[in-house]
Amino acid sequence: MGYTYIIYILPAIILSIIFQIKMKSTYAKYSKMASLRGYTGASMAALVLRNNGITDVRVEPIAGNLTDNFNPKEMVIRLSEGVYNSTSVAALGIACHEAGHAVQYHEKYAPIAIRNSILPVASIGSNISWWLIILGMFITSDAGMLLIYAGIILFATVALFQLVTLPIEFNASKRAINILRDNNILEPHELDGTKKVLFAAAMTYVAALITSIANLLRIIVMTSGRRNRR
Repeated sequence: MGYTYIIYILPAIILSIIFQIKMKSTYAKYSKMASLRGYTGASMAALVLRNNGITDVRVEPIAGNLTDNFNPKEMVIRLSEGVYNSTSVAALGIACHEAGHAVQYHEKYAPIAIRNSILPVASIGSNISWWLIILGMFITSDAGMLLIYAGIILFATVALFQLVTLPIEFNASKRAINILRDNNILEPHELDGTKKVLFAAAMTYVAALITSIANLLRIIVMTSGRRNRR
């Protein structure tokens, strides 16, 4: 396993597990709290779209639990079984969050464009960065160092992608809270539950970033000896 795994990766994994457990427990709690006004997740997503003049985005159900997403290529908001027809305060927050992503694309929210520009390189980095680094460790010439540096740079783009994702997610949650509050959809005590669900969900993205940074630091430490022997 190695000391670098214990120092860098294991704490990040533990933190990720804690955040995942917190997210699931918070969602489970507030998915049982029905909102007084009786809006469903689907009707709330449609309301957000309508209020923002968005007419080309569909709202559809999708199988699974917490599988909610907005697909900008297909222009569709997909809400999970526990959100689409649910009137819970958790469901309304999640539905408005996903609709918030649709509004971000509609408004050309700047971090979206930045993330999309990073995505192709980050996708490549997540697939081949480790292979380049491992191969570079076995090549003693300068070509090996070039492979190591290329792998580190590519992996860094994965962390950068996740860093840029954070403001997008937090902004979508902020939009969701504002919509539910400003339209008097939820009572104050209901809104508190929604805030807790969305915050718990956002922290899973923070955990993903921390894990990527931990992996990046581990790679740098693992390859430092190879680089220092040049």
